[in-house]
Amino acid sequence: MRPEGDPLAPVDTIRPRMSGQDDIAALRCRPSVVIIRLAHIGASTLTTVTGKEGRESTRGTVRAYVELTKPRIIELLLVTTLPAMFLAQRGLPPLGLTVATLIGGSLAAGSANALNCYVDRDIDAIMKRTSARPLAVEGKRARVSPRSALVFGVALGVLSTLLLWVTTNPLATALTVAAIVMYVLGYTIGLKRRTSQNIVWGGSAGCMPVLIGWAAVTGGLAWSALLLFLVVFFWTPPHFWALAMRFRDDYASAGVPMLPVVASARRVTTHMLWHSWAMVTCSLLLVPVADTGPIYAVPAVVLGAAFLREVYRLRQRVLGGTDPRPMRLFQFSITYLSLLSLAVVAAVLIPVP
Repeated sequence: MRPEGDPLAPVDTIRPRMSGQDDIAALRCRPSVVIIRLAHIGASTLTTVTGKEGRESTRGTVRAYVELTKPRIIELLLVTTLPAMFLAQRGLPPLGLTVATLIGGSLAAGSANALNCYVDRDIDAIMKRTSARPLAVEGKRARVSPRSALVFGVALGVLSTLLLWVTTNPLATALTVAAIVMYVLGYTIGLKRRTSQNIVWGGSAGCMPVLIGWAAVTGGLAWSALLLFLVVFFWTPPHFWALAMRFRDDYASAGVPMLPVVASARRVTTHMLWHSWAMVTCSLLLVPVADTGPIYAVPAVVLGAAFLREVYRLRQRVLGGTDPRPMRLFQFSITYLSLLSLAVVAAVLIPVP
């Protein structure tokens, strides 16, 4: 128990047996006790709240920077990098090289995506699908300032370049830099707001991880790497146009001339069919060119048929005037690319007599 003269001591410890009226009278006679005591309690509370808010603010900031890198897109890019490395090695590539390539590729993709968010922050604020992105709203509501995002994106690009230069080879490093430049300058700044073929040619940047993975292992390129590149190249438009069909009004309000915005749904599905057939053809050409055998060939045929079936079903719904449900194709396209990549790895690792 604190001494009676201690102003920070609880009131009931000063006169423990006082009645309620006596308490009031005592507080009136000793206002300093009340003021100091409330200040002491307030400071403790403020410290606790500030600490919690600080931790929450830090977590929110870290989360915002992670969102700038678009982790889901990075996952898809890694899915195409690994099979290229396995096929180039014709077996299990060195662990250190694999880890370094995946980390460097992730940093490079994060750089390109963060710079994309920086450039597109004006249209991201208009589109409902992207309105929650960290840079989508200027001013106090933005979770990351444009300048910070720009510095962050450039820093990731520099870091990825240095890492791959040290751990891989000049070709893999050059292809990584080219991928960042193609996505930011070629697609985001050059094509996205100017042509309905933006994703066809701009999407080639998303195919580069295949070449980067192959080059990291061999120091060069080959026809097998080019076919893997073309599989992803022809896969990208149907995948993205399905998403653009679902969010057509979003792109239209932002003034982005995606093909579903400027063309009829019938024409869009026609283009989807052309690209899908080309994709399946390239995936099957990989069998004789890369000598992948039946462990890859069978899944490639089955998955290709399933992909084409989804595209034809989408077209039938469009022609029939019913709900096209394009997200079915969008979601299956991710499954297709993931399973096809797994089939490549399996064909390399599982010996066939």
